[in-house]
Amino acid sequence: MAGHSHDTLPKLLRRNAQTFGGDKVALREKEFGVWQPYSWKDYYEHVKYFTLGLVSLGLAKGDTISIIGDNRPEWLFAELAAQSAGAIAIGIYQDAILKEVSYIINLAESKFIVAEDQEQVDKVLDMGDELTTVKRIVYTDPRGMRKYEDGRLVYFPEVEALGRAYEEAHPGAYEALVDATGAEDPAHICITSGTTGHPKLALLSHRNMISMATNLGQVDPKRESDEFVSFLPLPWVGEQMMSVASGILFGFTVNFPEEPETATENIREIGPHLLFSPPRVWENLAATVQVKIMDASWLKRFLYHRCLPVGYEWADLKFQKKTPTLLQRLRYGLAYLLVFRSLKDRIGFTHIRSASTGGAALGPDTFRFFHALGVNLKQIYGQTEIFGISCIHRDGDINFDSVGKPIPETEIRIDRPDPQGVGEVVSRSPALFQGYYRNEAATSETIVDGWLHSGDAGYFNQDQHLVIIDRMKDIMTLRSGERFSPQFIENKLKFSPFVKEAVCIGQGRDFIIALICIDFGIVGKWAEDQRIGYTTYTDLASKPQVYDLVEKEVLKVNDTLAGSQRIRKFALLYKELDADDDELTRTRKVRRGFVDQKFADILEGIYEGKPQIPIDAVIKYQDGKTSQLKTTIHVRDLGAPGEARPAVA
Repeated sequence: MAGHSHDTLPKLLRRNAQTFGGDKVALREKEFGVWQPYSWKDYYEHVKYFTLGLVSLGLAKGDTISIIGDNRPEWLFAELAAQSAGAIAIGIYQDAILKEVSYIINLAESKFIVAEDQEQVDKVLDMGDELTTVKRIVYTDPRGMRKYEDGRLVYFPEVEALGRAYEEAHPGAYEALVDATGAEDPAHICITSGTTGHPKLALLSHRNMISMATNLGQVDPKRESDEFVSFLPLPWVGEQMMSVASGILFGFTVNFPEEPETATENIREIGPHLLFSPPRVWENLAATVQVKIMDASWLKRFLYHRCLPVGYEWADLKFQKKTPTLLQRLRYGLAYLLVFRSLKDRIGFTHIRSASTGGAALGPDTFRFFHALGVNLKQIYGQTEIFGISCIHRDGDINFDSVGKPIPETEIRIDRPDPQGVGEVVSRSPALFQGYYRNEAATSETIVDGWLHSGDAGYFNQDQHLVIIDRMKDIMTLRSGERFSPQFIENKLKFSPFVKEAVCIGQGRDFIIALICIDFGIVGKWAEDQRIGYTTYTDLASKPQVYDLVEKEVLKVNDTLAGSQRIRKFALLYKELDADDDELTRTRKVRRGFVDQKFADILEGIYEGKPQIPIDAVIKYQDGKTSQLKTTIHVRDLGAPGEARPAVA
């Protein structure tokens, strides 16, 4: 870990500014079609003057600053400014609805809010008297803000100007503030997923953040020359881990896309060396590749389908730690030259050295697919409460069924294991958080005798890799007594480009069923190619041809599962699962309890053997409007294991 003189993030930022000055790019943002660079000197000065400006406006040690908006340099300036003043930054997801925003701001009692643009400012102003602690709202994008008259509003550069004036009156004030920061000071609050209700606020210290980045870097090295693209929400612990803690510790360049929608294109322009994303990003990338192949010329399709098995063979050799023969090397080398190299370039992975996934389990099919392309993808495991990381695969020791081995200074044990060695995963390390902000009861339930109780069920395999089965509360038991992991089956389903989301049900039942959300864009394109007319998502999901298409995908998955774990029946939902409807968390984890309750009539209808289930539901749109939807959901019965199943055309 860094020495005492560099034991906080603002101190590390000051070190980088002194080391690199204006000669090395720290941040880069695409704006108006042009990449705008910020040197380490620029980064430091923006933080410095924004800090002093906030102090002149009344920011004090221990206060909280809520930040809401897309990934921008100003996001990092605001976070480091809060830390420099001994305050605490808290990130709010930019697509959060009003009740989530007000809950977090009020719980944290934030005096200052940094809001990116008019949309985010409107969210705050629309809450009116609900936010009793807010004194100032700092906006970073002035477009549309000219006629706003709320006295709390102030433009980001105006705060920096106040900071310059404050420095003239108080020379050395910023340096003194930074010197006063300590390793155990609270630095940042990360919002937990909240799969069972309101999110909790995990309080992290500088020591937590820096120790994790240091220890991860020992087994997954980062370099000053590396490029990283920050395109996932900065409130997420994974983005904090990379863009903030690792970026400042190792001094690599963090790039911000022009818009979230242009992230894929911007990644290709930058060609990053590092990439860390949750499973949904890797699943979407795999689906994108498969769709592009569907649209490619017959020659490209032929080459892809001939080369992909060669890639899978190569990946399997790597997983089994076998040395490939000369013929296998030549065969893979040819496949790489013919197909995989250009595919990697198309998705911006030409220079990728460190690729990892975390936040949830990644399906083995997706994992194997990227290794076939030559992407050295690793699984990371951890929780927000331990700053994101406990385990990671090592180079040359990758097993897609596991999440690797603990990183340095991290201890993991299995609590109350059953005869097969499966129990709750508990861990401790210097990155273990300080507790849930203003929630001592939840903290005492989660941290017991210095150990973090994850709520995950897992075990160590013969190679001492940690294997995660599922959340302990999510493991289901059929009426027969057989246990299964719904997440394992769902991940297999989501490898299909046509499946956007899946929820498997079976607790206390005779068999497993699945509620499936189609990928509207991809299935819509398929329907157009098949000359199948449709109007809306609901209409498309009800087409018998779409049911036939998805049935083929479900049967493929069933062929890889044991008899009792196979999906017996499935239905296509009339809408996508949505975080705004409380069906998903902001990191797209399914809120199973809520889904079970909301779609209870559908689930009961399927188990009762109904071939069709009438739906009369209220649909809520992003602009807050609602409408009544009446439709019919069809149920596909795939038959019991061993039964002859109907052929799908």
